[in-house]
Amino acid sequence: MNKTSFGEYLQQYGVLTYRIKGVSMKPMLRQGRDSFTVVRKTDKRCSKYDVVLYHRAPDEYVLHRIIKVRDNDYVILGDNCINKEYGIKDEDILGVMTSFVRKGKEHQVSESAYRLYVRLWCMSAPVRILLKKLKGRIRKNDNKKQYGQMDL
Repeated sequence: MNKTSFGEYLQQYGVLTYRIKGVSMKPMLRQGRDSFTVVRKTDKRCSKYDVVLYHRAPDEYVLHRIIKVRDNDYVILGDNCINKEYGIKDEDILGVMTSFVRKGKEHQVSESAYRLYVRLWCMSAPVRILLKKLKGRIRKNDNKKQYGQMDL
């Protein structure tokens, strides 16, 4: 069976709607429940807060948010992630999200409630990332204690 890639599909049809896989865009999008729609990227540069579909490797596609626009590339972060991705270039980006379905209701990225959510979520990112890292360290130390390991 001939499998069409996201890039080929967007190139041919210009728009793609897909059910979310993974947890990197929680809490906005939940795996197995929500979907998103992207339109093929044009020559225009993307903007801060755009959610973009891009490829890391030939068969690895990612839907994450642009948190910084630089002269030649973008800094991107999933809403539920702690590690930023640097060096994502325009040619890596296949499409830009225009809408999403959450809990059965469609939302446009142009809605004022969505734009407010994005700004608040991104403003709180440094605190959320710090808390997630601390939680990970605590969990790691708890596991070491449970199994009798110690750092020397």
